[in-house]
Amino acid sequence: MAIQQTYTMIKPDGVRNKHVGEIVNRFERAGLAIERMELGMVTSEQAKANYAEHEGKPFYDGLIAYITSGPVVKMVVSGEDAVKKCRSLMGATNPLEAAPGTIRGDFGLIMDENVIHGSDSPESAEREIGIFFS
Repeated sequence: MAIQQTYTMIKPDGVRNKHVGEIVNRFERAGLAIERMELGMVTSEQAKANYAEHEGKPFYDGLIAYITSGPVVKMVVSGEDAVKKCRSLMGATNPLEAAPGTIRGDFGLIMDENVIHGSDSPESAEREIGIFFS
């Protein structure tokens, strides 16, 4: 299998609760490489571009407000089957359904603050890397 890139972002609650080191360590222990990493704020424009498919849904405004509320860690992660591997490490989107040992299962508390974002396909990864590292 070819080396693949994906985009992941430790969300404001993950940064605020000091889980960055452990999350990065989990990716590296799984054989993934951190190619780029940046601590910074998500702009309103980046948030709207990233979550465009949710525009008009009841949770959209809250999602934009949350993701722009504090620093995040933006990362380009690479490795064999990186998208699938990262999503497996993250666990289910709802922390209450995420298995113990996954990032969301161990650190997530509520659906609205679920610690981490990860691209769901190679196409999404390419688009999101362009949004956050252009």
